[in-house]
Formats: sequence, structure tokens, C-alpha cells
Amino acid sequence: MNLTAASAIVTGGAGGLGAATVRHLVGLGVGVVIFDLDGERAKSLAAELGPTTTAVSGDVTVDADVASAIDAARELGTLSIVANVAGGGTRPARTVGRDGAPHDLATFVGTLAKNTVGTFNVTRLAAAAMAANTPDEDGQRGVVVNTGSLAGLEGQAGQVAYAAAKAAILGMTLPLARDLAPLGIRVCGIAPGTIGTDLMLSASQQLKDKLVATIVFPHRMGRPAEFALLVEAIIRNPYLNGENIRLDAAQRFPAK
Repeated sequence: MNLTAASAIVTGGAGGLGAATVRHLVGLGVGVVIFDLDGERAKSLAAELGPTTTAVSGDVTVDADVASAIDAARELGTLSIVANVAGGGTRPARTVGRDGAPHDLATFVGTLAKNTVGTFNVTRLAAAAMAANTPDEDGQRGVVVNTGSLAGLEGQAGQVAYAAAKAAILGMTLPLARDLAPLGIRVCGIAPGTIGTDLMLSASQQLKDKLVATIVFPHRMGRPAEFALLVEAIIRNPYLNGENIRLDAAQRFPAK
């Protein structure tokens, strides 16, 4: 893939992992659309990084917003890369709480929407746009990198909504790769462990110590730039497809 002729959409591109991915792709010569609900943060990052970036404010579950991001990407180059980073968790809640109350259904559905549904919506619409690209020597027209989580593989107590949403993203990887193979579009997923985003670093020291205690080596939180490095590796390696890759320094979450 000729990265200097390519453009990318990074959803959640103004956030921790998303912004690191945007910065890294820009450094590789890729034109990048910073697609985020927080339009002001997206505009601020685009202003910092210059004319090879464009900020698009929008919701990954709204077709018109995704279409705007696709149009913006086409202005920057050949839309060849999608990094779906948008999503997020919710406050811990058990299926039945200690007070006997059942998990709030709207919270569960909303968590699935902003993670799983949003990831699929951007993927389906962007893949349809990529299908018009001229293929390279391998027949490749594009690549999609989706963001799961270690929680999607071994969610803790209180994470049922988030774990279900991220497990669904990881579960889509292989069927998406198979669906999109005739179009020359690869799909991989990343399952990050504990990454030191600004949000994570703002947590209580007690929580941070608990999370780091289960990390094997290097014995520290991951860095957002390390997530971005893996995005690049997936983009550059044409034989990576249909694979979920853990990025967790051999961390395994405890039950609670």
C-alpha cells in the first residue's frame, strides 16, 4: 500500500488511543480524518497537525455523519485505511447488583451501540467506498483495524456490558475478513490490555496499582503510541488478515 497516497479515517480520533493513531499515521504520510463526537477536540488536533488532517464531528452510528467522514477522506487521498477506535465503557454494574436490582437495560444497549454497532456501521460504509479503489499487486484495496479489549476476552465482574460489546467486535473480525476478501479488504482486531491513556492515568492510584499488578512484562501500562505501532504493523503486513491481536504484555484480568 502506498501510504503517501492513502487516506484514513480514525474514529474516536480525538481520544487517547485514537489521537495516538492519528499522529502516527500522519507521521507516515497518510492523510487522516479525525472523526469524533467531540468536534472541538478533533478540530484542535487537526489544527496542530496541519493540512493533511481534517476534523469531522459526528456519531459513528449515524450514516450521514459517516458519509461526511468518507467524503472528507477522499479529499485527502485514496481512502484505504479505517481504524475504528471510537467506543468506551460505562460505570461497573453487575447483572444483578448487591442491592438486588437488575442491570439497567438501556445502559447495556447503549454500550453495544457506541462500540459494536458503531464499529460495524463505519466498517460497512467505508468498505463499500474502498471497493472502488484500484487494487495493488495482491489485489488489496484497503484495511480495517477494529478495537476490541482484553475485557472482550476475559471480562471482569461488573464489566458485562463492556465485555459483551468488545467481544462482539472481536467476534466480527473473521467473518468481516471473509465477507470483504472478494473486495480485497483486510480486517484485523486489536485487543488492548491496560493502556495509559489520559483517562486511565487519571484513575485512583489504588486502581492503577491493581491493574499494573497483573501485567507480566514490561511491568507497566501500555503506551498509546504502542497501540499506534500495532495499527501500522497491520496496515503494512498484507498477510495479516482475520486476526485478533492481544496488546497486553501478557496481562490476564482477574475475576474481579
